[in-house]
Formats: sequence, C-alpha cells, structure tokens
Amino acid sequence: MKKYIITILAALVLVSCGEKQNQNTTTKKDETKKNVVVPTFSADSAYQFVKAQTDFGPRVPETPAHQQCAEWLTARLSEFADTVMVQDFRARIFNGQNVDGQNIVASFNPDAKKRIVLCAHWDSRPFADHDADEANWNTPIDGANDGASGVGILMECARLFKLQPLNEKLGVDIILFDLEDYGPRQDEAEKYYDGENQWALGSQYWAKQPHVYGYKAYYGILLDMVGGSNPNFPKEYYSQGFAAWLSNKVWSKAYSLGYSHCFSNELGDPISDDHIPMNQAGLPTIDIIDLQPNSSNGSFPETWHTLNDNISNIDKETLGMVGNLVVNVVYNE
Repeated sequence: MKKYIITILAALVLVSCGEKQNQNTTTKKDETKKNVVVPTFSADSAYQFVKAQTDFGPRVPETPAHQQCAEWLTARLSEFADTVMVQDFRARIFNGQNVDGQNIVASFNPDAKKRIVLCAHWDSRPFADHDADEANWNTPIDGANDGASGVGILMECARLFKLQPLNEKLGVDIILFDLEDYGPRQDEAEKYYDGENQWALGSQYWAKQPHVYGYKAYYGILLDMVGGSNPNFPKEYYSQGFAAWLSNKVWSKAYSLGYSHCFSNELGDPISDDHIPMNQAGLPTIDIIDLQPNSSNGSFPETWHTLNDNISNIDKETLGMVGNLVVNVVYNE
C-alpha cells in the first residue's frame, strides 16, 4: 500500500474539535453491556487465512494469482456469511491504463438497519519500490502484512459471526477492497502525480457506487498492516479528525483489554488510505494501522513495499490482539 502523508484542511479543523473530547472515557452504553459473551478469536486461524492468501503469490490485479485468490476468498466467505457478492469495476491507474478490480462484500444479518463495515484491502503491490535492492523495484510483493493481515483477521471474524450469530438487530458488512495499492513507484511518483486519488481505487469506487443502493452504516473500521511484530497503533490523524468519537471508543476498548502498550493515545500521522473516500462519502470510518515513527520507511514498518513483506514476518500475537479487539467492539455494539 502506498500512503502519502497528506494535509486536508477539513481534517485539521475536525481534529482540532475532536481532540477536545475526553479520549479515555468509556461511554455509558459500554458500561451497561455487562453480560455480552464474546467468542474467542483464534490467532492461529487468522494466521492460516493470511498464509492461504500469500500462498497464491502476489495478488496483483489481472494476474492468475489475483483471480485464484478472489475465487478462494469468495468461496470461503460464502461458507460464513448470509450473502456474498463480488463488485466488479474498472479503474484507471496512474499511467492511464484501465485495470479490472473486484471488491468482495460479505454481509451478516443483511436486513438489519443498524450496520457496521469492517474492511481491508486484498490486493498486493506490483512494485517492491522500497526494497533495499533497486533491482527488485519492479518485482511484485507478497503483501503478507500490507493487505493480507487485515483480510486474515476479517476472515476469522466472519467464521466467528457464523459460529456465534450477531444480535439480529445488528448487521455487519465485511468489505475487501481491491486496487488499493496500484500507485506509481516511488521514483516515478513526481512524474505521474495527480493527487491522492491514484490510490485506494476500490474504495473510491465503492464510496460512489456502494453494493446496495442508498447504503448507510453506523460506522466503519479499516484494518491495514495489522500483522507485524511490535506494532504501534496511534490514533491515525484523519480517523481522529473525521470520527474522533469512534477512535476514542475503539481505543478505550483496547485499553480495557490490556492493549495500551500497542494502542497509543497519541495522534498519529495523516495517512491516505481506504478510509478517506469512505469518510468523504459520509460513513465515519477509522484506520487501525501500524505506524512506526522511527522507521526508515517514512512512518511505515520496515517491510513495507519490500520483498520482506512475506509470511515469515507475520506475528500471530499481533493478529490475535487486533482481531480480539474487533470482535469485542462488534459484539458489544
């Protein structure tokens, strides 16, 4: 995933307002949910879902590995969800070429009015353009952390939603976005630069043409790079700007689960990711993303956009922590 650190005036204003809220306060609604039974999130199962994706190889759009993985994701989700649909679309990438993409949407309790979106991107980058060896810059990456980790967690969430059905008044839509990571190589970024809409093409399409006409949801949670060792999850800048109440709610739950060592109450860098078009379409969405302030990779983990973003660098403990947080938020809704 390529994510520029960008500045949006509206987000600056929203953050200045959002930061005035008490970030450590647990809502009365949370306090009253004493008897909710939350299923046990399996880090081992999530890891296997991550590995299954990387076993196909790099999931670069319009390649056999991409199509094979799409079919696998759709088939597995169909075992868990009430409905699954594939949203085919065509988008223009940075160099003017048109590329086919597929957003995959799995819905639970599709008739429920109150809905939550859980999302991640499932494609992987066609360029290892941050690899230490410049000879690898045109080599596709496995995207074990950058893409597959979030999808793996959501696949395990889907399995749990099947085993222990959600409250019938709550609906969940798991959306796996495509074409998030097909922006220009870093050495060609200036040549092709045309704004941040060169990235997150699948979520841009969905935000304009959702899978259900007139679709509305209470909020969304995006997972990105959530499988590395020693993660640092601050409150991403735009997440706090667009939906401070939601960031505060999720981080409060993380603290109550004992995850304060990884879920920092600090304000993180502004990241251009799939949550931006979702928020711009009116759906409050936050980004749970590993940001490393001391990284040589511009705030992102050292494996980011390198050939080292492979299954050997996926940490089950991180998968388990993030997954457990997500299911606790959802089941306590």
